[in-house]
Amino acid sequence: MIHRLEVAAELPSTQAALLARTAEPDGLALLAHRQTAGRGRDGRDWSSPPGNLHLSVLWKPDLPVAAAPHFALLAAVGLHAALKPHAPAGLALKWPNDVLVGQAKLAGILVEAAGDATGRIGWMVLGFGVNLAHAPARPDRPTACLGAGAPTPEAFAGSLLASLASWRGRYLAEGLAPVRAGWLAAGPPMGSPIRLRDGRAGRFAGLSPEGALLLEAAGAMHKIASGEVM
Repeated sequence: MIHRLEVAAELPSTQAALLARTAEPDGLALLAHRQTAGRGRDGRDWSSPPGNLHLSVLWKPDLPVAAAPHFALLAAVGLHAALKPHAPAGLALKWPNDVLVGQAKLAGILVEAAGDATGRIGWMVLGFGVNLAHAPARPDRPTACLGAGAPTPEAFAGSLLASLASWRGRYLAEGLAPVRAGWLAAGPPMGSPIRLRDGRAGRFAGLSPEGALLLEAAGAMHKIASGEVM
C-alpha cells in the first residue's frame, strides 16, 4: 500500500485531527512537529516537543471487527522494526504496544477503531509517539530517547510507514501468525514476572494464537484480552 503523508507545524493532536477525517481514503498519515494536546492510552497526556515523532495513520482494512485488536500488535512490530537500526541495545516490546529501552519508555502506540453496519472494520487510526530527540519526564515511569544522531521526524515517519505497509501486507497474506512471532521475538523473555495495572500479577507465558496476553499465576493460565502491563 502507499501512504499519503501530510506534515503540519503544530496541531492539538494528530490523533484527534485524523479522527475527524475518517471519511478519507485508506492510507492518510498526519505528522505534526509539535502537539499542544497529545494523548496516550486512557486519555493520558503525551508530551510532544519538537524533534520527536507525533504521527497518526488512517487505515481501512476490509476485515471483520474481531480482527481490529490484531493491529495493536502489528503496529508494535512495525514500529520495533523501524526503530531497530537507530536504537541502542535493550530495545523491547511491552504488551500490548509500548516500546522500551531497558525499563524506560521510548515509544507508545494508540489504536482506535470503529465498525460499520455490516460488522466490518469501518476505519482505524494508529497513533505513534516516539522519543526521537527528547525524553520528556513522566511521573509514573522512566523515559528514553534515541538522542544524538536520531533521524528527523519526517525521515523516521518514512521508515515507519514503509515498515507498517510491509507488515500489513504480510498480515493480509498470512494472518496473525507472523505478527505474533515477530512480537514474541521482541517481547519479554518467557517466564518474566509481569504485573498489570489492575493488580493482576504472574509470569509471562507468551501470546495466545489470537494475540491475547498469557499470564501464568498460582498454577493456572490466564488469557488477558485487554489491559496494560506496568
